[in-house]
Amino acid sequence: MSEKKKIVVAYSGGLDTSVLLLWLKERFDAEVIAYCADVGQGEELDGLEEKALNTGASKCFIGDLREEFARDFIYPMFQAGAIYEGQYWLGTSIARPVIAKGMIDIARAEGAVALAHGATGKGNDQVRFELSAASLAPDMEMIAPWRMADFRQQFPGRKEMIEYAEKQGIPVQASASKPYSMDRNLLHISFESGILEDPWYDASAEECRGMYVLSTSPEEAPDQAEYLQVLFERGEAVGLKCDGLGDLLGRLGVAAEGEADGYTLLSPYGVMMVLNHLGGKHGIGRVDMVENRFVGMKSRGVYETPGGAILFGAHRQMESLTMDREVMHIRDGLIPKYAELVYNGFWFAPEREAIQALVTESQRGVSGEVRLKLYKGNVIAAGVRSPNSLYSEDVATMEGGAEEAYNQDDATGFIHLNALRLKQLARVRG
Repeated sequence: MSEKKKIVVAYSGGLDTSVLLLWLKERFDAEVIAYCADVGQGEELDGLEEKALNTGASKCFIGDLREEFARDFIYPMFQAGAIYEGQYWLGTSIARPVIAKGMIDIARAEGAVALAHGATGKGNDQVRFELSAASLAPDMEMIAPWRMADFRQQFPGRKEMIEYAEKQGIPVQASASKPYSMDRNLLHISFESGILEDPWYDASAEECRGMYVLSTSPEEAPDQAEYLQVLFERGEAVGLKCDGLGDLLGRLGVAAEGEADGYTLLSPYGVMMVLNHLGGKHGIGRVDMVENRFVGMKSRGVYETPGGAILFGAHRQMESLTMDREVMHIRDGLIPKYAELVYNGFWFAPEREAIQALVTESQRGVSGEVRLKLYKGNVIAAGVRSPNSLYSEDVATMEGGAEEAYNQDDATGFIHLNALRLKQLARVRG
């Protein structure tokens, strides 16, 4: 008897991927291996392995990618200052390549010849998964059931999936469906579809209060501001300082990696865990936007990115003091392109890697301390200092003296030369 085809499926334990798992097994007469990447979903992973095996998976792997996700994906992206369409910190987008990488590692180890995912034909995730796989495993088959006519015919809607799950004894809580979809990881949680498809619907209204997971509303955040200090080395947050940090680490189950100059040193994962807690406490990082999907449509998404919002603001403050003007402007000019590459699924593409090399070089001097004030949805700059500071008080001062540092008379010729072409154009135009 020939050995059955092995398929590794991206599995979350929800209705869609549970139905998908059993359908793939029947449709292809295959051995289906469930893979779930732990990228910071928290309690959503409880009981996942047992559920996958009960649903028909031959094996279930839960890959702990939290440290890798923070270190090799979130941190480099934030060094690049990436933000999509001026609002979105790319929380879902940046998780897809690390998940795809984890799936492929398991597929190779298990001798699988195909990967499968439950992303729909209308979304961005199908592109992100498959472009990542094309870069890392071009020889591996990709199965996308939502783009297969027989799958869509059998499951035209959620009602049919629920009926199939009940008939097959698939252990899912179909009755607990929410009027929106959710996706969570270490960087953020997203909400979309359902009641949120109407862009006039107010997702900050009282009736949506129970939707949010990572943050309180700014209105309900503490009335007292909280100070936080962030220690940077080469553009990476490596340490934190704030009141009660030791107790907080204990509650979060995060281990310190040492101390330096009063800062508690933490891994990238540890930094994100602490910042998520503090940002959530103060109602920081909520975004409600209509964005342009890569597949061509506009979609409305609501996001909670509490830790990411703090890290983004702190990093920018550190750069403002330590990064050369022209280097900053070149890097900033690449932000829209870099963010677009991440959003569209080109993380492993050579153009993103080339931009990242420039970004890494730009971060050489981005070291020092940033002090922030967290208050009712706001990340407020409260001080920055660095041994690599390019700021000179002697040059910048509005007080008299220090002519050897900056001779104001030099500005006359500077202005004349820059005005030359403007004056000539004015003469020609009459």
